[in-house]
Amino acid sequence: MQLPDFDADRFLRDHWQKQPLRIRNPWRAWRNPIEPDELAGLACEEGIESRLVIQSGDSWALEHGPFAEDRFATLGASSWTLLVQAVDHHAPDVAALLAPFRFIPDWRIDDVMVSYATDGGGVGPHFDQYDVFLIQGLGQRRWRVGPRCASDTPLRPHADLRLLPDFQATGEWVLDPGDILYVPPGFAHDGVAVGDDCMTYSVGFRAPARPDLLVEWADHCAAQMPDDALYADPDLRPAAHPGEIAPAAIDRLHAMTIDALQDRDAFAAWFGQHVTTPKYPDADWRPDAPFTAADIGALLAEGATLLRNPASRIAFLRRGEDDLLLFADGAAFPCAADVAALAERLSAQDQLVLAPAMAPGADLLAALLNQGSLLVEEPDED
Repeated sequence: MQLPDFDADRFLRDHWQKQPLRIRNPWRAWRNPIEPDELAGLACEEGIESRLVIQSGDSWALEHGPFAEDRFATLGASSWTLLVQAVDHHAPDVAALLAPFRFIPDWRIDDVMVSYATDGGGVGPHFDQYDVFLIQGLGQRRWRVGPRCASDTPLRPHADLRLLPDFQATGEWVLDPGDILYVPPGFAHDGVAVGDDCMTYSVGFRAPARPDLLVEWADHCAAQMPDDALYADPDLRPAAHPGEIAPAAIDRLHAMTIDALQDRDAFAAWFGQHVTTPKYPDADWRPDAPFTAADIGALLAEGATLLRNPASRIAFLRRGEDDLLLFADGAAFPCAADVAALAERLSAQDQLVLAPAMAPGADLLAALLNQGSLLVEEPDED
């Protein structure tokens, strides 16, 4: 799927992280990527994150999946919303929704959450701390957008949901299938289904939080240090007062701490592995039997097609001409010359047709196949 008339430069200049934008059906031909019954089926599976939000008057309830297959039939006439996280990991047509938004770097992408709602269903007025494109897939949804909120914005008392008690809309739109609403971080918004069979696709983006980066980078640095990395003061002079922490000691301690965190190259390598760690690290996508060198040679010779696992996160750092560090699902692979060119293609394309000329990258291909980052396309069965 593509957005032929969408101006990415203008969007980034005028709207990205600045103000909401409603985009009237920009697709060449919109087609809903997944049916409601398929979504409900995913919500019943172990290992797939799903939630059910049920509204009754001014009361809200949240349930977590996996759900029994008959759960939805018992909900009756209440207004409810089913939300399934990372549907792009399991449905190729949903994963294809990401392609038009790749003018934003891949490392910022989180996942595609899909919701289904009955008439009047929604998750209540709230705000998120991430950018999101809300694509109307089926039916209609009325969106109201309010002002930007902050971390200290008051919330309704609720054990599970972060709902705004006093939501004042500044804009309102009814989205039809194919329409998109972009909502920047912090903006209050509330979407309510208009009629039954309302489906919305939320293309969400990540923004690392400063406290998390600081803690996790510091933990990584500490783990790399030897046990004898201790404070030392060989030039110690007699203390003027036994209770005082002298300025010279503070300077030395501060330098010990800051110097350990200031290696930019080490930070870059750590961040590449950190940011490509899978969203669900416990999911095992590895093949039943590992690929051998002979297997890779055969795949190259026959021109097999490799597919990027939709659940994989792949990025790279350029370290020089024809030299880069490829990251795939938390692992790092130094790549040079022809292998670097192959790595760039792997990070940009959803599929790759192999050729004998790619033999220098055989070890890289084997590693990515064996950790489940790449998959071999199965031939069509006639």
